[in-house]
Amino acid sequence: MTPSKANPHSARNALLTFLRTTFPVFRENKPLAIGIHKVIKERLPDTDSQRLRYAMQMHTASTSYLKSLSNGTVRFDLDGNAVGEVTAEQSKQALDGLRERFRKVAEQRRAEQTALENQRIAEQRAQEQQKKLLQLAEKFNAR
Repeated sequence: MTPSKANPHSARNALLTFLRTTFPVFRENKPLAIGIHKVIKERLPDTDSQRLRYAMQMHTASTSYLKSLSNGTVRFDLDGNAVGEVTAEQSKQALDGLRERFRKVAEQRRAEQTALENQRIAEQRAQEQQKKLLQLAEKFNAR
């Protein structure tokens, strides 16, 4: 039984969960055979094509799948049989995608750390300014 078609996002996620629980090649993130979506559609004819496309995009764009593809040499069908090879170009493309993803994450972390540091400095300056204003107010109130 395939997931319901009510909510596109939950249905897509449910479909991916279903594929991972039903087919070990999905669960183990093995490099998939080219055109495997057609075989899935044959085995699960009630599956919505658009949701299948989105689920496949989510799976094949995942970090663990890209790692598997960049290190793999063999592609597998739904039953776990070797049916093709991962070309050097495909492996390189997956590795390049991973590098770009990691670069963006590192860049985002640096930006967040810089923003936090700037916020900390601004708060420290505001506290110092408040302290000086209080000292000045005390000085004038003492007169």
